[in-house]
Amino acid sequence: MTFDEVIGQHEAKEALVKMISENRVPHAMLFCGPTGCGKMALALAFASRLLGDSHLLKQWNHPDLHFSYPTIKTSSMGSDHQPVSTDFAKEWREMLLSDGPYFSLEQWLTAIGAENQQALITGGESDALSRKLHIKASQGGYKVCLMWLPEKMNATAANKILKLLEEPPQQTVFILVSEQPEQLLETIRSRTQRFDFKRISDDDIQQALVERRGIDDDSAHRIARLAGGSWLKALGELQAGNENSLFFDFFTMLMRLAYAKRVKELKKWSESVAAFGREKQKRLLDYFLRMVRENFVYNFRIPQLVYMTAKEEQFAQRFAPFIHERNVIELAEMFQRARRDIGQNANSKMVFFDIAMQTIILITRKK
Repeated sequence: MTFDEVIGQHEAKEALVKMISENRVPHAMLFCGPTGCGKMALALAFASRLLGDSHLLKQWNHPDLHFSYPTIKTSSMGSDHQPVSTDFAKEWREMLLSDGPYFSLEQWLTAIGAENQQALITGGESDALSRKLHIKASQGGYKVCLMWLPEKMNATAANKILKLLEEPPQQTVFILVSEQPEQLLETIRSRTQRFDFKRISDDDIQQALVERRGIDDDSAHRIARLAGGSWLKALGELQAGNENSLFFDFFTMLMRLAYAKRVKELKKWSESVAAFGREKQKRLLDYFLRMVRENFVYNFRIPQLVYMTAKEEQFAQRFAPFIHERNVIELAEMFQRARRDIGQNANSKMVFFDIAMQTIILITRKK
């Protein structure tokens, strides 16, 4: 993994390369930034540069590169066994090799068959890392511990990792790649040098889509704007039958049925949405919120303010006038409230049927 493979992040790449060339590498680093900005890609490139490019790194099985990540307990594990990263090393390497350095927690949970289990970094993982990192580097240089999502550590693991950071093994570099650094112990944050990476620029995402994915300039431009600085979102837009396409269908169905006041069919709509898992329901509501905002803004006829796909914009040409000053705030608040209720384990059938009934009132309200 080289820095050239990282999308955008030109200033960050220069700073990290300079740090290595000037031999100013901190013993513990905390990489932070918005989802999909390339934190993990930068961490992998940094680790590769520290360890030296080799065939072992291409397969992600270098003996001096130690990965740590959230895991689950499977039915085949003994009752006393605490899951550790090596239990899922095969799945981890396969994901890195197939998906590359840009991936989400959801992708990882799918790869390990987590279903509804919560993935954690256990105290057993911390013990295993301590044993590995106190062994002399096989190549005589650095040892790198790359921990993905350290905020997933349980209390036991966090306290043991803190001790490792306070008394680091010789020639060991810790790179913690975090989505929610505020959830880490303050004492852990204080033992690391923090690097905050920005979203990827639209131009860099557009260029990567054209060069790496063969997308035409216009489509790449639209996708880059929708991605909001996230390569993961850009990739999601490319996938055939992607989730947002499904959400678009449910949004348009809700609005059409609500305008026609077809209560019986709206009940079926709410039951269909209620069958999704809660995380998917929250993502759907986030999408609905975006569509409300985009359709409201579409009325101003200022193209540079609109962030929609061609299909969404085609729908907006007729639908946008129904989102106006007299209902836009209430529609947004309704979806925000529903998202909060779903997160608090409210009955999803009731939540979504209530949305359907309120939408009838709001969408038929005159300007």
